[in-house]
Amino acid sequence: MQWETAAMAAAWVTRTVLLRTGLVLDGNGGALPKLALPFRLFAGGRVGSGNQYWSWIHREDWVRMVRWAIDTEMVKGPLNLTAPGPVTNREFTQALARALHRPAIAPAPAFALRFLLGEMADAMILNGRRVLPAKAEMKGFEFRYPDLDSALRQIYQ
Repeated sequence: MQWETAAMAAAWVTRTVLLRTGLVLDGNGGALPKLALPFRLFAGGRVGSGNQYWSWIHREDWVRMVRWAIDTEMVKGPLNLTAPGPVTNREFTQALARALHRPAIAPAPAFALRFLLGEMADAMILNGRRVLPAKAEMKGFEFRYPDLDSALRQIYQ
């Protein structure tokens, strides 16, 4: 990516960390409340085939990892801010349905997500990526919410 190349030009002067963020889960903002709305209306379900991967992270772990990266001198370069358990869209919608005590039966058409989420729909929802936090785990970061069920349980308790 162009911005990463430009940012790394500063690495000879100062420690540089490039934050690559997955879908941040928070009950009060971002994509999750919008994704949960159809489930709350008993109309939630997978997007498309449901086979695309979603790399996600609980908001609390995201904040903790950013602080950890600032405080940990050995962290340099790209850093994936994602939980260690990426899931397919189908697995995500089933977990969200469980957390909200709703069924996951109605597939969501791509045009509806684009209407609700704008360009974030393509970047984060419709075109999934299986991204792992390998550097963070290797350097000792510990997640409070490493799996989707525990993250959603905390958000919707």
